[in-house]
Amino acid sequence: MSKYDDAIKLMEERCGNGKEVIMALATISLSGNAVGSPTPAVRMVCAYYEDGVFYVSTDATTDKMRQIEKNNEVSIGGLDWYSLQGKAENLGWVKDEHNAGIRSKFKTVFDWFTEHGDEENPNSIVLRITPTRGTIIDNERKYGELKYEIDFVNRVVH
Repeated sequence: MSKYDDAIKLMEERCGNGKEVIMALATISLSGNAVGSPTPAVRMVCAYYEDGVFYVSTDATTDKMRQIEKNNEVSIGGLDWYSLQGKAENLGWVKDEHNAGIRSKFKTVFDWFTEHGDEENPNSIVLRITPTRGTIIDNERKYGELKYEIDFVNRVVH
């Protein structure tokens, strides 16, 4: 098994298998700092992880979605010892037919979704985050490595 496979296996063990994942999601703010430079914006979100992708239930009118619309490069970090960069994509209304499988998972994974998911609101959307690169730490060295610098696009660990 390759180091890349080991890193993916760690992510699946930590974040997959139908678990709700609480993570920080960072975007670039639409307003700059005092000298006009872009500033980060971060918030905690609930997600589930499947097949190398994170899915988030959110509202299309939030600041994070306005920021993602302008720049879909995001960073995520979790208490499961990962810090990743990736691309975020609005998949549309949670009740759209093409989101049926994800909506079903939301109802299974998120205890709160049925009551608070606001499914009848067309602004209740699915946000997909696809990691492109990042770092996974394994203090246990379960598969031999302490730190995986991972390139998800080229499927390698450096």
